[in-house]
Amino acid sequence: MLAFIARRLLQSVLVMLVVAFIAFLVFRYVGDPLAALMSQEARQADFDAARQRLGLDQPFYIQFFTFVGNALQGEFGISYRLQQPVSQLILDRLPATIELAFASSIIALIGGVVLGIYTALRQRAFSTGVIMTLSLVGVSLPTFLIGIGLIYVFAVELKWLPSFGRGEVVALGWWRTGLLTQSGLRSLILPAITLSLFQLTLIMRLVRAEMLEVMRTDYIRFAKARGLSKRAINFGHALKNTMVPVITITGLQLGSVIAFAIITETVFQWPGVGSLFVNSVAVVDVPVMAAYLVFVALIFVVINLIVDILYFIVDPRLRDGARTGR
Repeated sequence: MLAFIARRLLQSVLVMLVVAFIAFLVFRYVGDPLAALMSQEARQADFDAARQRLGLDQPFYIQFFTFVGNALQGEFGISYRLQQPVSQLILDRLPATIELAFASSIIALIGGVVLGIYTALRQRAFSTGVIMTLSLVGVSLPTFLIGIGLIYVFAVELKWLPSFGRGEVVALGWWRTGLLTQSGLRSLILPAITLSLFQLTLIMRLVRAEMLEVMRTDYIRFAKARGLSKRAINFGHALKNTMVPVITITGLQLGSVIAFAIITETVFQWPGVGSLFVNSVAVVDVPVMAAYLVFVALIFVVINLIVDILYFIVDPRLRDGARTGR
């Protein structure tokens, strides 16, 4: 177990070094950072002094290791557009993105697993056909179109829910949450549903396919021959073995939800990290773009590591392979 975790940690560090190198190239060679930081009245001597102060006159490899050292401390420089520390900008907007991703992941996981089990156990039911047909909507329609449709129905026509913003938030230390206020919860519903539909459909179809495959195996037939109840067979044996690939896909999709909530945040004007990145791209705010790249990579690396450990715990074949050295 420890050797397995150590190998995965080493791989994660190598991935983050590669991503840090790419982010450094973006930070260093996409435009001149001094052109955005210095005023138009600045003289050449001012530029030279600022270049020396920021270490831009140092060799390439020294600049890279300085960038990595600063990144380990959460320092990514100053935003060209907002003239504020990039790390502070991300921390201010991170709670909104995490709460949106958490809510949409809960909806997708619970809905996907429940509907996947239902459609697998009731293959010929009329409701299964309806669910499978409607699930094509989550796969086929783009996220922004789903979001606009939900806004039109529930915000414009029915006027049940707000169409944009995060609502009222409450400060819990540095964390600002909307989960403790009524307007915050109401504002979360539409973007969370929009972001969860594709993930819900994917998990539902995966659970259904895996469950149907497991139900055709020999040990399920043997369990039926022993006279076990349907409940014990379906949930004690079939579902348990179905969840192994589901854990992997769900973990990776959680990373995707956090990292690529850009479209949903833009449609609903949700003040998260994704909308910050979109605004930064529009004005070529390179420090924010580089920090977002590292942030996304870190999310995927951490979630991948957690999923690998869970997979190792759930799947006995990996543990047996680790003991035999395969």
